Amino acid sequence: MNPPRTTPGPDRRRLVLWRHGRTSWNVQDRAQGQADIPLDPVGRRQARRAAPALASFEPAFVWSSDLDRARSTARELAVLTGLGVRLDARLREYDVGIRQGTTFAEFRRSHPEVYERFFAEENYRVPGAELPSEVDERMTAVLGDAAAALGEGRTGVLVGHGAALRSGLLAFFDAPPRMREMFAGMANCAWTVLEEHPQRGWQIVDYNARTLPGASSALADEMPPHHVSKDAPAPP
Repeated sequence: MNPPRTTPGPDRRRLVLWRHGRTSWNVQDRAQGQADIPLDPVGRRQARRAAPALASFEPAFVWSSDLDRARSTARELAVLTGLGVRLDARLREYDVGIRQGTTFAEFRRSHPEVYERFFAEENYRVPGAELPSEVDERMTAVLGDAAAALGEGRTGVLVGHGAALRSGLLAFFDAPPRMREMFAGMANCAWTVLEEHPQRGWQIVDYNARTLPGASSALADEMPPHHVSKDAPAPP
């Protein structure tokens, strides 16, 4: 992978969206949602190894989901930069309701009717869960606040979760839900870079960047139905 570009230009602002490291539930393909699952040993190593690349952006601030797996990832960057970490619950993963803790196969067996509607309806509310549109709303709000907090030529890092970050990214650009199919899931400890062009506005200049060979890309377990195929195998 090419090293990150650390100088966006004298006046360009930048947002870096960083997904947390691996957890044991990522390995088991279980929907984590807002369960407070910690990083596993591999996830802690991923965060430690990726942090220098994020530090090279010379961030002005670090905001993080308040869930442990994101906080622990953000902490590795804070150690290198000397910055405090601002916790923001708007950066949390989807609340997946009754899907929490299950694999897709378990979800299908235990709630077959809900499973079918989950894949058939674009903005369906799984019992106990957030609507995809509600996640889009809170993620758009926090990305907008982060952008507004940036001075000229400065970078902000937001640490969160795969499904919410990808949904929030598309919502930030007001893209229709069907366009999410164009983007692969963000790998554990991968990041996406947005940069503000002086004429064209915010642009995606890097997506799913990572420093780790063979990093896991598992995230589909959190996704609403327009993100995954019900006939597809569980994510790696």
